[in-house]
Amino acid sequence: MTINVGPAAPIQGSSSRRRLTLGYDPWLLVLIAALVTFGLVMVYSASWDVSWRLYKDPNAIFRLQVIHLGIGLVTMTVAAWLPIDWLRRLALLLILITIGTLLAVLVVNVGVEHRRAFLGGSIQPSEMAKLALIIYLAVWMESKGERLADMGYGFWPLIMIIGVIGGLILLQPDLSAVLTLGLVALMMFYLAGARIWQVAVMAFGGGTFAFLLVRLTQTGHERWKQYVGGLVDLKQASYHVQQSLQAFYSGGVLGQGLGASRGKFGLLPAPHTDSIYAVIGEELGLIGALFALLLFSLFLWRGFKVAINSPHRMEILLASGITSWIGMEAMINMAVLLGLIPFAGNALPFISYGGSNLVTTLTGVGLLLNISRRTPEALDLRGSVATLGFGRRHGRRRVSRLGGRRRTQQEG
Repeated sequence: MTINVGPAAPIQGSSSRRRLTLGYDPWLLVLIAALVTFGLVMVYSASWDVSWRLYKDPNAIFRLQVIHLGIGLVTMTVAAWLPIDWLRRLALLLILITIGTLLAVLVVNVGVEHRRAFLGGSIQPSEMAKLALIIYLAVWMESKGERLADMGYGFWPLIMIIGVIGGLILLQPDLSAVLTLGLVALMMFYLAGARIWQVAVMAFGGGTFAFLLVRLTQTGHERWKQYVGGLVDLKQASYHVQQSLQAFYSGGVLGQGLGASRGKFGLLPAPHTDSIYAVIGEELGLIGALFALLLFSLFLWRGFKVAINSPHRMEILLASGITSWIGMEAMINMAVLLGLIPFAGNALPFISYGGSNLVTTLTGVGLLLNISRRTPEALDLRGSVATLGFGRRHGRRRVSRLGGRRRTQQEG
């Protein structure tokens, strides 16, 4: 089965009406505005007590988040307007800079237990590495074409790329970031044309590696023990999960009211970052928690819609990778706080406090908006271009070869 971009209808009317039909995906813009606005409200509500204790100013953290948002909106605008073809030229430079910053953060923080950030936590290279790797893989996989599934030409080089970036992040250590990168890379490899058995081998290898991390590292072993114990008896779950579930329970269906959370007064660890979804559940109740889940579900729908509608191989992979990354981060954060999966320190995209996460996420959204943009040339296409195929050839799903053939309306 092949999903095609159907014939575009001729554009009628004046040039002014023509301009109104062009632009970015309006639903995606509305969703991002809703997520960012909701995030600002919840950051202020969740952070004022922490902000007072840290800075003697209840508004300090909120002001910082507004600054982060301003920077993120600038980078989003730049990413949305720059020609997407530039990524082909910048991809290698981006990944080299990423490797350099991941090495630098390890060197600068020698002797520190968690070597994840510069400037006291303000800049986290692992957050930027996620987007940089997605961009690089989209360009790299497109360049391989039909030979991507060849072992020496695609499979083993991909393992090396993921191994280098993931290994550097693992040394920080940041287990959740490595897990997210691995899953997103696996999904992109599958869409780009990997054989099913190759995906299975990578999944098995990644699962085995994750199991060894859990068994051999103190942090991983402790988190797994608390997760399994919590499934049997909540009193054996981690303190973080216990307090999170208590917050959801206290919120009930309608919540305690905006600003009325008790957990944020020292009971919930990091209420404005990792635990902000629990604050949402306590203050806005089940309705607020489901509202946040709905916004992210709609984001996934629009993001994959953008990917399917694109006529270009690299754009399909890039949009799919960005959408999966943001959606996966959100789902992991929510699932952790509900005790559904072992603990991982993922932020809730657009909503949690944090400069690196917000700026990087908005930059990724800018690329999504860029891909969704319809130019006059794209709207005037009379042909039909295959974008995503589900073929049985080689027993794999593939992004079909693009640009080679276009069927015109006059065909035959």
